[in-house]
Amino acid sequence: MKLFKSLLVAPATLGLLAPMTATANELNLNDVSGYSSSEEIQNISEFNPAEELAVTNSRVDGLEARFNNFEAGGFSETTTASFGVDMLLSAVDEGKTYDANGDAVSGNFEKLGFDYQMGIGLETSFTGEDSLSATIDIGNGSTAGASADGLNFDSTSDALTLDGLTYTFPVGGATVMVGDNTDISAVYSGACAYSAFTDYMGNCGTGNSVGVGGNGATAAMSYAFDGGFTLAGGISSTPTSIMTEEGTDTFGIEAAYSGDSYAVSVAYSDIEGTTPTTYWGINGTYAFDFATLSAGVESADADGSDTATGFMVGLSFAEVGPGSLDIGMGTTGNFADSDPEYYIYEASYAYPVNDGMTITPGVFVREQAGDDQTGVAVKTSFSF
Repeated sequence: MKLFKSLLVAPATLGLLAPMTATANELNLNDVSGYSSSEEIQNISEFNPAEELAVTNSRVDGLEARFNNFEAGGFSETTTASFGVDMLLSAVDEGKTYDANGDAVSGNFEKLGFDYQMGIGLETSFTGEDSLSATIDIGNGSTAGASADGLNFDSTSDALTLDGLTYTFPVGGATVMVGDNTDISAVYSGACAYSAFTDYMGNCGTGNSVGVGGNGATAAMSYAFDGGFTLAGGISSTPTSIMTEEGTDTFGIEAAYSGDSYAVSVAYSDIEGTTPTTYWGINGTYAFDFATLSAGVESADADGSDTATGFMVGLSFAEVGPGSLDIGMGTTGNFADSDPEYYIYEASYAYPVNDGMTITPGVFVREQAGDDQTGVAVKTSFSF
């Protein structure tokens, strides 16, 4: 604003001083005074540069005050938009599945598919410490495409959908989040460093506890203690029946610790529904010189059923040529002791073409009740 003020004052000052430098040959004062009315200046000697400069300064000060009032009245200092596009080309051999009598119930077929999804993130801050965030999704990933094969794609449709709306703000030393269509775990610290290629390996196999979702309206809070400890928790309910018998509620809590070379997260969740189920989960990472080890274990206790457990373990190599490599295996879900366990094996390589484009080829083998499902896919991701 000082520069703006100077730019206004400088020409005004030069304009006031210029007549004073005119010579008698260049200016006939009597002629000039003849053009003046009785109410205007009659003689160059009546010019008062100091007075005129003071008037100009006063006007500039008034303009500066008006600009400051306008700036202070703005509802937001920053609003940003981010965009991400994922395109997936996949080839999957479904394999045959069999019923209890050993008869094939589905054919051994192969399929080639193309899926895409696009996300738009809008973020606004009103105070500089808070954040209003909205996420909009569109895509063709459906139950017949990549989502059905567990290729880490959201189930979306060819229509813009509000995927999440949250407002995050500080209260004392804590961070509070309220919103709709968002996960409780959005405020969790987590401790999984593995980049999953399939959904089965997401959140290091603890997607129902450390990665607990939501049912609609969500309120959650996190607090970071000194020394690397964090505590978080929240509740999510059906928007039309919040915390009532008619609605479905989800409750979750997490405690986490992060050190120089390792991190660990422990979480509990209680998910209501047709079959109310409680989950316990723990995941963690340890960074070696050559790679980072990630692992997770989760148990599920459903009403009327035996305890079921699942696990995951993976290695992440940050520098393999120009990209990074992830290799992992785990169960395809939580299984009771009396049930047969099925495993999934995967490997993926992320190659950053530039700051806004990454190509990730990957392969996986998933066990099932019949022939194994095998697949290869290439995901191209854009961010801008």
